[in-house]
Amino acid sequence: MPESRPAVRTGRAPLAAALLVAMVAGGLGGCKSVGLGDITGSIGRSAPSSDPATLRGQAEELGRQYERRPEDPRTAMAYARVLRAQEQHSQAVAVLQTASTRNPQNLELLAAYGKALADAGRFKEAQEVLARAHTPDRPNWSVLSAQGSVADQLGDQKLAQQYYDAALKIAPGEPGVMSNLGLSYALGRDLPRAEATLREASAHARADMRVRQNLALVLALQGKFTEAEDISRRDLSPADAAANVSAIRKMIAESNTWRQIQQGGKPPPRQARRG
Repeated sequence: MPESRPAVRTGRAPLAAALLVAMVAGGLGGCKSVGLGDITGSIGRSAPSSDPATLRGQAEELGRQYERRPEDPRTAMAYARVLRAQEQHSQAVAVLQTASTRNPQNLELLAAYGKALADAGRFKEAQEVLARAHTPDRPNWSVLSAQGSVADQLGDQKLAQQYYDAALKIAPGEPGVMSNLGLSYALGRDLPRAEATLREASAHARADMRVRQNLALVLALQGKFTEAEDISRRDLSPADAAANVSAIRKMIAESNTWRQIQQGGKPPPRQARRG
């Protein structure tokens, strides 16, 4: 990601690392994936809690249900969603792999499996599974956006943007897809276009904190630090917003890659992923 989402945290810790890793995972030198393509997509019917204790309880209960009926798609997807919220990506993949093997025609389950593979950093496998998660006569905008995010992770921004454009034809103005597209433009070193796209996404009635923080990131990459902080304050305390932008400033100052993005330069040769 469209399932993807850059992981966004609240509280006193700066958000910059969580936001930047979405782009880092797209081939800028990092090894951790947080699911760039999963900004607004979902697995299961309800979002898991953000409280660690509640998540553990949900995981235990759903785990028991899954053990009783591992072939049930709804249980597998709900359990995997909670596991992903706990960043237990490998376990989520295993759960969905088992369920999809037993339900090979369930497109929703295949979509969830593909998105979980992307979260786990298994992008080639995710690419193959997501291609089977919808059909030409039944295109799914969320899957198309997820395919776009995987292409971004693999460094193919042109292909990624084709997927996002296709998703937007089905779901015009969808803020999650627009946010993914904006980040893709940033990865392609077109920051003005990234900013315009993210402004449009953040203006949508259903835009959430993650969309706005992606806009703040792109503003900061262009040196618009005051405006980036103002955007961050819509969701964060003044102290957290200032800390977030300060962390972005530091990353830009210390990284040749981020400076090249700012300047529209070519990235250094890609290195093999580790971790």
